[in-house]
Amino acid sequence: MRKLISALTLSCVVPFASANTLSVCVFDVIGANGDVFNLMKDFSLEAKSIGLDLKLKPYTDEGVAVGDFNAGQCDAVAATDLRTRPFNRFTGSISAVGALPTYDDLKTMLATLAQPKAAPLMKSGGFEVLGIFPIGAGYLFVDDRSINSAAALAGKRMATLDYQKDAIHMVNYVKATVVPSDITNFAGKFNNGSVDAAYAPAFAYEALELYKGIEPNGGIVDYALAQLTVQLIVHDDMLDDETAQKARTIAWSMFPQTMELIGGQESAIPDKSWITISAEDIEGYQEMFRQNRLQMRDGTNGAPTVYDPKTLALMAKIRCSSNPTASECTAPDRE
Repeated sequence: MRKLISALTLSCVVPFASANTLSVCVFDVIGANGDVFNLMKDFSLEAKSIGLDLKLKPYTDEGVAVGDFNAGQCDAVAATDLRTRPFNRFTGSISAVGALPTYDDLKTMLATLAQPKAAPLMKSGGFEVLGIFPIGAGYLFVDDRSINSAAALAGKRMATLDYQKDAIHMVNYVKATVVPSDITNFAGKFNNGSVDAAYAPAFAYEALELYKGIEPNGGIVDYALAQLTVQLIVHDDMLDDETAQKARTIAWSMFPQTMELIGGQESAIPDKSWITISAEDIEGYQEMFRQNRLQMRDGTNGAPTVYDPKTLALMAKIRCSSNPTASECTAPDRE
């Protein structure tokens, strides 16, 4: 009888365990030794507590990682939201240009999306978001400190990810020149002088040696162009709703850890490398970005339709909660 019970128990447990073992294509420009891959290793350790066994496979080419996921080579993919936007336009719009100017705003946004009531928004087109991990604000790296305003970008060559429609629209908007690039080569173009500007999180200063590109007369404009994240995407039939929500809760619990990492990366950049801009310029940037978000929400003025209206509205509410005196908060065309 004991043997029969044991056999029946195994027959129930084994299929469940198998269903919760997922292979994950993980993009990290550094590979298995990079911060993103290590972050996913920490997440996978925590995920064991909810019966989720993640088998991580590192990729240094993001396009290949997403391509392998699409081809069924992986059950899930961890990549930047710039690449995962086609799987979920709502979460893919978190990196909308200028939409979350501070890390406090980002914290509020991610805390909101980690709540169970946001679970329906995590599913779209047969895919589900299992976690959102910040990787830092995107900053403008320039080879000349005089490139410190939108007007100064006119005519400058800018490394632009060729699949990032919103960035291409913004570069064209400020009358700069788009130089098509991808994550694997934009740093080289900036460092060898092929372009005048590039945008990236702080980790790229050291990891991708962007300090070479800003020498001797350049710097980093101290204003967050966008909040970049890595998102873990899975086919929505791979996990039950309870497990998926628990995974998102774990990802959110790692926010302090990821922000500590980002803070260290930003503080490691020498003060002399940062380019401070005036409050007036910041206000100008904010309105310019807002107009561009509206265009890329509605597909007007020749802009591609990129951003999800619900995401923009939520982020506008967060901004106006943290900065209620901002002019956008009383604008007739609010997001």
